[in-house]
Amino acid sequence: MTMRGRGSGHERRVTRPGEAVRHDVVLVVLLLAMVTALHLFTTSAPEMMSVHLLYRKLYYVPIIYAGFVFGWRGGLIVAVAASLLFGPHAHTFMGGLVGPNVDNLYEMVMFLAVGFLFGWLRDLDERKAFDLRRVSLELEDAYHTLEERAIQLVTIQHYMQAILQSITSGVITVGPDGSVATVNSAAERALGMSEDEMVLRRLGALFRDGGGLDAALRHVLRGIADRLVSETTLETMSGKTLHARVSIARMRDDQGRVLGAVVSIEDVSEVRALTDQLIRADRLAAMGELTAGVAHEVRNPLGIIKASVQLVEESGGDPKRMAEVTRVIKQEIDRLDHVIKALLDFGRPSAPALRPTDVGAVLDDVVLFTHRFAREASVAIEVERAEGLSPVMADADQLKQVLVNLVSNAVQAMGETGGTIRVTAYDDARDVYISVADSGPGMTSEVMEKVFDPFFSTRDGGTGLGLTIVHRIIDQHGGHIEVGSAPGAGTTFTVALPVAKERGESR
Repeated sequence: MTMRGRGSGHERRVTRPGEAVRHDVVLVVLLLAMVTALHLFTTSAPEMMSVHLLYRKLYYVPIIYAGFVFGWRGGLIVAVAASLLFGPHAHTFMGGLVGPNVDNLYEMVMFLAVGFLFGWLRDLDERKAFDLRRVSLELEDAYHTLEERAIQLVTIQHYMQAILQSITSGVITVGPDGSVATVNSAAERALGMSEDEMVLRRLGALFRDGGGLDAALRHVLRGIADRLVSETTLETMSGKTLHARVSIARMRDDQGRVLGAVVSIEDVSEVRALTDQLIRADRLAAMGELTAGVAHEVRNPLGIIKASVQLVEESGGDPKRMAEVTRVIKQEIDRLDHVIKALLDFGRPSAPALRPTDVGAVLDDVVLFTHRFAREASVAIEVERAEGLSPVMADADQLKQVLVNLVSNAVQAMGETGGTIRVTAYDDARDVYISVADSGPGMTSEVMEKVFDPFFSTRDGGTGLGLTIVHRIIDQHGGHIEVGSAPGAGTTFTVALPVAKERGESR
């Protein structure tokens, strides 16, 4: 049997087993039959009226039972059945349905009221029980969902921990105030400290010499830069020296609030050692090329001088011929002197005296030095520099030497056709960039690969050491130089030097 009711604004179904329903129906029918039989088999004598009144009350038993078992519909159906069974007997043998001393009709109305009331109470109780079960099931589902989410979060946390612990680079997270929050095992090994010793301490307090790491972290946390990558030398509290590549990245949440930063420290000591070995090997190769270049540059003038001396011997004292030969000898001796001087400048460059230097003043002097030379070659020099240009850490004289060399090469590259040289200076938070761009014929990729090699020159009479010396000077200043070019598109040399305020900080 299926009963329907309404509770909490939704329809519910309560399905009872068929065997139990049949049992309850049979029981109700038997109770109704028994009470009716008692009425029928009891005499209707006036002295037995009190007994019939008692039997009348017995109809409430099946009515109440049906209400509690089947709800208000069942209670009302059984009440109607009891009224139909009791009504004819009351009308015939108990003085009618209503009268001066008769309340049989009111009793039948009470059958209906009691059947409906008890059934409604039963349905109300069942609705509450159903709602409680539903809420209980929803809470149980929510609990299972939370439990699954908690398990997932724990799994993700363990997974992330496993990833962090397996990373060979040291990873340190810091809070917005710069204090250490978490450390992986690689960082513990690299710094020789446990996580408990590092947590809540400032990053700079973990090193005897942090190589400007603390200042770089402040820049990231303050929003000056979202990310910084640099190579620096770190000295741990135990005295260990690390040549490390350091990456500092800011952490934000979904609302953009700064949560802190992630500091990655990769020990590149072995890489640096291998790099030094490669540099030494490259220097040996360069020395071989240098020796061959010197031999070539010296042999030609010596051969000419030797031939000139032979001409003197054969001149027979002819003054005119001797004057011509001695002029050639002097010219070749000057050429040798120029090669040897350039070679000495390359081999023993003076150490730069680094101090804060105004790039604008240097550019003014460079233009002053090269203006006449450029004008004679029909070349215009245009200078464009950003306002408020930061000073650089440089030796002003050596920086002028670099730029004069670049401008002179640009003038010579454009030849007799002339053109324009554009000198541009601008900066960012870390470096000042100076570019020298010409409108000349440009270079092929093969030439660009060799442009800084010693004794490599595309110009007749060039020593091939100018750009090599430029590269050496920029290296000594802690900067770098790049070249960009393509045939027919001109050439641009760009020099990058650290700004003065960054001196000593992590780069």
